Amino acid sequence: MRRVPGPQLLVRRPSPRLAAGELTHLDRVPVDAELALEQWRAYVDVFRRTGWTVTEVEPADAHPDGVFVEDAVVVFGDLAVLTSPGAASRVGELESTARALGELAAIVRFDTARIEPPGHLEGGDVLKVGRTAYVGRTTRTDEQGIAQLRALVEPRGWTVVAVPVTRVLHLKSGVTALPDGTVIGWAPDVDDPSVFPDFLAVPEEHGTAVVDLGDGAVVMSADAPETAALLRGRGLTVHEVGISEFEKLEGCVTCLSVRVRPPVDA
Repeated sequence: MRRVPGPQLLVRRPSPRLAAGELTHLDRVPVDAELALEQWRAYVDVFRRTGWTVTEVEPADAHPDGVFVEDAVVVFGDLAVLTSPGAASRVGELESTARALGELAAIVRFDTARIEPPGHLEGGDVLKVGRTAYVGRTTRTDEQGIAQLRALVEPRGWTVVAVPVTRVLHLKSGVTALPDGTVIGWAPDVDDPSVFPDFLAVPEEHGTAVVDLGDGAVVMSADAPETAALLRGRGLTVHEVGISEFEKLEGCVTCLSVRVRPPVDA
C-alpha cells in the first residue's frame, strides 16, 4: 500500500490590484494591499502548522479577485470540479487553477470535471455537510450551473440542495458548517435557516465562516471574539486570523483556499 499523503491546500497570493475586486452587497472602502499580503501569509501559516501541505497556484496579478481561489474549484472527495464563474472578470483565473489541479492530482488521486458555460457556478456557493451539498442560487450561480453539478456528483452519492441566497454574495458568505455538521450563520444574512437540519445563529457577522482543519480545530476571522468563545465552549480549538482586507471585498476564511483531503483508502 502506498504512503497516504496528508491534507493538501491550494492557495493563491493576493494581487496588488486586490482593491479593484468585484463588489455586490458592500460599499467600496480603501483596501491595504500590503496588509492583505501579511494577513494572507498568516492565514496560510495556520494550515502549515496544523499539518497541511500548501500548493500555491501561480500568481494572477491581473485578476484582483484571484486570491479567492475557492470560487474556481470545488472538491467532492475524489472529484475536483472546475467551476464557471458568474462574474466575467474571473473567468481568466480558471486555467492557472486547472494547471495547479493537474500537478496536485499527481500527489492525491482524484478525477476532474468542469462546469460549462452558459451555466455558472462559483465555489463560494457550495457548502458541503456530510454527503449533502447545499448550493446557493445567487448572482454568481444559476440553475444551469446547479443542474450540471448535480449531474456530476449525485452518481457519486451526493445530494444537491439548491438554496435561495439574496442577502449576501455567496451562500458561504452567510453560512458555513462546524465539524459536527452544525450549520452556523449570522441570522440577518440567512434567507431561510430552516433549510438546514441543525442551524446555530452566531452573535457576530464575521463569525459566520469557519474552515475545518481536522482534529476538532477550525480557523475563523479574528473579528468575531464572541463567536470564537462560543465555539470553544463547544469543545473546538479555534485559530483566529485577521482577514479585514478580504472582508472588505465580501471575502472570508473559506474563500482563500481549496482543501483537498486524500481518500481514506488511498
